[in-house]
Amino acid sequence: MTEAVQENAQAEKDTEIVHLFKDGHRYSEPVFVGVNGETYLIQRGVDVEVPKAIAEVLRHSEEMDNAAAEKIAAAEAAAVQQAQRV
Repeated sequence: MTEAVQENAQAEKDTEIVHLFKDGHRYSEPVFVGVNGETYLIQRGVDVEVPKAIAEVLRHSEEMDNAAAEKIAAAEAAAVQQAQRV
């Protein structure tokens, strides 16, 4: 199949390809996702075709992880500044 035909077939199936980061430590286990009573265990380190709702949950999770990391970094910086004033 050509790439355009594959993309068209994928769009009709209402799915997306996701690729979750994998390392040898914290990010090595599959990721559990549940939506509307359906559950999925998404393997890391490979391309996986999942329903669009699952891909959306994974995107939102990553966005929230990034937002939390930014807040933690800001809080740590504020604590360091406060400690330097004392």
